[in-house]
Amino acid sequence: MSIAIGIVDAALEEAQKRRVQVSAVHLRLGALSGVVKDALLFSYEIACQDTALRGSKLIVEDVPVAVFCPQCKERRTLASVQSFACPECGAATMDILQGKELEIVALEVEEEGVRNE
Repeated sequence: MSIAIGIVDAALEEAQKRRVQVSAVHLRLGALSGVVKDALLFSYEIACQDTALRGSKLIVEDVPVAVFCPQCKERRTLASVQSFACPECGAATMDILQGKELEIVALEVEEEGVRNE
């Protein structure tokens, strides 16, 4: 819930600065972020109640884990977070390039006072 409240607070702050109404928040969520997507979506709706974001959507982009394989010298996307090994050659690696993200990447907005419902 605290993560959802943080997202709402950040979106509200930006909306107030720009004098716009937020209709959707776009978020990148890495597989290693430690956040459960369904719980976050549920918490977001609750966190938006009684705020200017009420009725807005949280749109989550799932980010897979990508590592650098020391043997292949290539970026590889892991099929599972259960095994940190190159899916091509099997070499073990802990050189994580992506998958820890929890970031707001965009806000869909409307001019303040104008809301399509």
